Amino acid sequence: MHRVVVTGIGGISALGSDWPELLAGLKAGRNAVCTMPEWDRYPELGTRLAAPVLHFAVPAQWTRKQLRSMGRVSQLAVCSATRALADAGLTGDARVTDGSMGVACGSSVGSTADIRDFAEVLMTGHSTRINANSYVRMMPHTTAANIGIFLGLTGRIVPTSSACTSGSQGIGYAYEAIRFGRQAMMLAGGAEELCPSQAMAFDQLYATSRRNDSPASVPQPYDRDRDGLVVGEGAGILVLENLDVARARGARIYVELAGFASNSDGTHITRPNEDTMRIVMQMALRDAAIEPSQVGYVNGHGTATEHGDIAETRATTRVFGPTMPISSQKSYLGHTMGACGALEAWITIEGMRQGWFPPTINLHNMDPRCGELDYITGSGRSIDTEYAMSNNFAFGGINTSMIFRRWDS
Repeated sequence: MHRVVVTGIGGISALGSDWPELLAGLKAGRNAVCTMPEWDRYPELGTRLAAPVLHFAVPAQWTRKQLRSMGRVSQLAVCSATRALADAGLTGDARVTDGSMGVACGSSVGSTADIRDFAEVLMTGHSTRINANSYVRMMPHTTAANIGIFLGLTGRIVPTSSACTSGSQGIGYAYEAIRFGRQAMMLAGGAEELCPSQAMAFDQLYATSRRNDSPASVPQPYDRDRDGLVVGEGAGILVLENLDVARARGARIYVELAGFASNSDGTHITRPNEDTMRIVMQMALRDAAIEPSQVGYVNGHGTATEHGDIAETRATTRVFGPTMPISSQKSYLGHTMGACGALEAWITIEGMRQGWFPPTINLHNMDPRCGELDYITGSGRSIDTEYAMSNNFAFGGINTSMIFRRWDS
């Protein structure tokens, strides 16, 4: 069994696409939620709120041939992957293409513009927009496949299209591939592009915020006055490596990925299950071979939905007790779905390295039905901890838990 470390990070978020920019937004307590007037064309959609990535541009050196298979979600993922490789000092390294490196990555769906084009064919019998790459842009594993093709990877590809756990399962399954000696290196994470259809899906469940005139005030994870989630977009990719390989090449190590677990509720397709949430955290602790008392911070899923917030926090209390610090970055970035596990992992990793974790903004009045925990508010919290946990929970009853260990040597 091999130890697994993080040696590179690349990401794109609505708050920024490098750590100094993202940290500045977190420190300022500023969220990226805005009103989407273009959604007024959908009168049955109650929410007009989202957290889009506003300043992303396709790198100028990308060719038309490279771009033709990529919708926006793949562009975000591939750009993050190339940044992670560069951050790890692996750009141009022969191990990237000799089979040593694979990829585990996912999104909730592929690019929805192409899904629309196929739907047009089914509805009208014809479409002028479909071409040879339309399906490749639409398919659920478009992010993983495009990363592999763009970078010339010949290792394994693990697609993780599992809604809100796509990114965390990508990281977790990459961890397992390295831990059990199947790969030496992996690119791992997730991505999501913004589409009103995603907001519609949650809107139908009465799970979206409809405070359309006050975007800065939402979402409100764990707050008794929450009125629902806000969808967002972005991407996050980590470079994971076998510790021996990383040491041999003199790599800079961020943290060790010490534990991972995933399980399923087996009960309801959309209603979370407190018991299996508790179990997945305990499984991750066992995988890391540590006690709950060794964890100093939990990065919560914190979507600002009633059932989700309550089940998650009660499960966390049952594992760690009432003094565990917890916060949710969805209060800044919205719910980036396929990307959230990777973006939240990024913030957890940097939080451990800097000894500071961001607060949950817009949390003013704790929901008394949530579990008793140390909810971080205000200006954030300085915490010196060797271990931190990051959790995600998805439709379909899919649960994930990751444990990172600070790297001091």
